[in-house]
Amino acid sequence: MKKKIVALVLACTMGLGMVGCGGSSSSSSASASTTDSSASSEEAGSSELVDGKFAETRHITVEVYDRGNDGGTDPTNNMYTEYIKKGMLEDHNVEVEFVSVPRWTETEEINNLLASGGAPDICLTYSYPTIQTYANMGGVTDLKPLMDQYGSELTNLQNWLGDTNIYWDLDDEKGTLWAIEGKRANNRRINTFIRKDWLDKLGLEEPTTKEEFYNVICAFRDNAKELLGKDADKMVPFSVSFDVGWRAALLIESEMDPKITDKEFYINGFDDRKLTQNGTKAAMKTLNKWYNEGLLWNDFALYTAGDSTEDDMMKAGYVGAFQHNWDYPFRGGDDSIQANLQRIIGDDAKYVAVDCFENSEGKHLKYVDSTAGDRKIFFPTTNTEPLASLLYLDWISAPEHIQYLQIGDEGVTHNVLEDGAIELIPATGDPIMNSGNNIDYTITCNGLHLADDKLTLLSMAHSYPACDPEDVQKALDIAATDNKIAKNVKVPEIVAENGMGEALGSKRDVVYDTALAAKEADFDKVWDSAIEDYLASGGQAIMDERTEKFEAKYGSSTSVE
Repeated sequence: MKKKIVALVLACTMGLGMVGCGGSSSSSSASASTTDSSASSEEAGSSELVDGKFAETRHITVEVYDRGNDGGTDPTNNMYTEYIKKGMLEDHNVEVEFVSVPRWTETEEINNLLASGGAPDICLTYSYPTIQTYANMGGVTDLKPLMDQYGSELTNLQNWLGDTNIYWDLDDEKGTLWAIEGKRANNRRINTFIRKDWLDKLGLEEPTTKEEFYNVICAFRDNAKELLGKDADKMVPFSVSFDVGWRAALLIESEMDPKITDKEFYINGFDDRKLTQNGTKAAMKTLNKWYNEGLLWNDFALYTAGDSTEDDMMKAGYVGAFQHNWDYPFRGGDDSIQANLQRIIGDDAKYVAVDCFENSEGKHLKYVDSTAGDRKIFFPTTNTEPLASLLYLDWISAPEHIQYLQIGDEGVTHNVLEDGAIELIPATGDPIMNSGNNIDYTITCNGLHLADDKLTLLSMAHSYPACDPEDVQKALDIAATDNKIAKNVKVPEIVAENGMGEALGSKRDVVYDTALAAKEADFDKVWDSAIEDYLASGGQAIMDERTEKFEAKYGSSTSVE
């Protein structure tokens, strides 16, 4: 009955329009939700547990991403889900049921599930504005009272996440905590990859500057017939896909002022693709020039998130360079870009990481997240088992459970090398991991994290089956060079952001796509017009409120320190 009531409230509220959620109603909803959570906490309590277990079996549902991998397993039913189910039942007498959500449309799907009252008890999303929006509607549980009551008993969760990640999203004024931030085991972000065998074939060195990179991709274009023969027309010297802000991030960041203040970075930081940061227009102008010179993927805008066309082009050997997650070509074991490339083209064919987008100071500055900034874990108010759900987060954060889920069984999914390092090996059938290091199950941990820190460091380069550890180590090292770590700006809720995450995110992609593909002579006009529309659609209101609340909190200082 409770789920039906909440669903009705959410549906009615959504019917009135998400943007219409105002400050006063937000406060009252948040207050109501906090009260509910407190009451629920009081009714629960650790006295329910005997030796950590409920007397009567509890049942919870947990969100898991469905990545739709070729050859992957059912994300809700495989050897890893069984490991978790068995462990939770034995340790806490809690039955776990997984609910799959498509990875590439996760925000839309979570919106639908929350609105219908059918969201899993434990939800996760990369979009905090989505959580805030539903929290304001009374649809999200305040975790602060629960952490106050049970936190000291959740030792695995506390030890792994610490106060930094647990309370990253704590509202200092209202005292509400709508989400807990999963932890990045390492905060490397994006690299530039380039075809080493093509460089060698053309007698070129690995580029170390933007100019050298430009010259290299021009050489790829101009020597397409030598490099690809009859497939020369398929050549893509530098691939940038639909998510331009992510896929050209290092170029964009190289054009930003390296002395940018915390204040300016925050005000423009609603969009993590840096659409309105200083320097982005200059970077996009460069990219537009390259597009019009035939250096980029001409049809990029036709494909959406989750489409495999670009990856297939890389695997087939048609792409000379690209930017992506720091380990992107190594992910996926035997189906990784690197493994496919070598199988199809030959052993010499491979991508290597290069560091060639220098800023005005000559450094290769990379803006990376802190340990937070990963998936945000939250409980909808339809969750009637908050303690069992917290125990799940605690169980999933135990070092031995993270380690098993990330490396599986010796001889099946990993080998132990002479120096003790863990080497992951390609798996077939049920032991296949649908996500790198099984991060879809280790939802409080993103990245390799073994029970022993030294073992983790020793094993990282060996954690990509079918790929040369030296290539992985080089990518690791470059991704860790000149990193600038994000700070936590603690200001009250930015009301103007409510309900705007998905809408402005979509508009941002349109801005990037249209500007990139514009005629070179039209670039300024297209960019300025698109940005004006973005700002008028809510972007400027967010920036204005961020400015106001930053100054209210930090006064005349432009630093968060």
